[in-house]
Amino acid sequence: MKVGITDVAAHAQVSEATVSRVINRRQGVSKKTREAVERAMAELGYERVTQGQLVAVVTEFVSNPFFADVAERIESALAPHGLKTVLCPVFPGGVQELDFLTSLVDKGVAAVVFLSASNTVEGADTDSYELLRQRRVPYVGINGEFADGVPAPVFSTDDALAAELAVDHLHRLGHRRIGMASGPAGNRPADRRVRGFVEAMGRRGIADAEQWVVRQSYSVEGGQAAASALVGLGATGIVAASDFMALGAVRGVRRQGLSVPDDVSVVGYDGSTVTEFTDPALTTVRQPADRLALEVGRSVLALVSNREVPTGELLFDPELVIRASTGPAAR
Repeated sequence: MKVGITDVAAHAQVSEATVSRVINRRQGVSKKTREAVERAMAELGYERVTQGQLVAVVTEFVSNPFFADVAERIESALAPHGLKTVLCPVFPGGVQELDFLTSLVDKGVAAVVFLSASNTVEGADTDSYELLRQRRVPYVGINGEFADGVPAPVFSTDDALAAELAVDHLHRLGHRRIGMASGPAGNRPADRRVRGFVEAMGRRGIADAEQWVVRQSYSVEGGQAAASALVGLGATGIVAASDFMALGAVRGVRRQGLSVPDDVSVVGYDGSTVTEFTDPALTTVRQPADRLALEVGRSVLALVSNREVPTGELLFDPELVIRASTGPAAR
């Protein structure tokens, strides 16, 4: 015999309306009452419907192994608690993001994770966040604070430290003409990495670091174009804003008739597993995908249970992984 809301309400000694609020993770239910209802559902074997159990992971970079890894880890953190993730590939700040979320909210999405989506874009439309606020759907961000005045938890890799690690590594190898293949202006992580790069170079007595920054798209082709420009300036070391850009930089260096790392050293950023198997194996600054995903999972679980989570940005330290794409500066 199928267990219904009426059975759960009687078992927990609460109203059916209270059970409904718990099932749909709405506010207005005390922690004690919520736990009693959850316990009654478990004891009676009540099966939640799919509606209200979905967590949307919104991202542009579905082809990037790092973002796929983070999304998979978020799924692993949430699945034991009955929540299912759905991947929403969008263009950050575009209408498509709002369309996705409107459809999901109408179907009862439990929470939203912005994985380097509109939260990374300066001047992005805030309609998505307003929609979620009005419908009381909690959301968090990864690698990019939301627009001013949008209170939400954000979990990011420390971009300034990432730039410092890359510059320090190349500087210790004797490189002084170090360039940066950066992402586009207006992308918050890219802008922060550029500032970190300029500051790291300044700490080492290199005052004109801005002229060694080339902005391009987060792609192999963007990295290749940036590397060609930097090699033309005489760079012997390149700090790339992503592993994809770093692989493009390697190709760009080789098409100039030069070798990596004998003539030009290249450092990536993200720490995708595939970079261990490239030629040469890529030195990279690894983002802590496991810790980011774990903290996001914990926060989402707390938010959908109507527990408070601190707003603002929490920074996580990256680590340098040294492989074969960097070496001593050529004399």
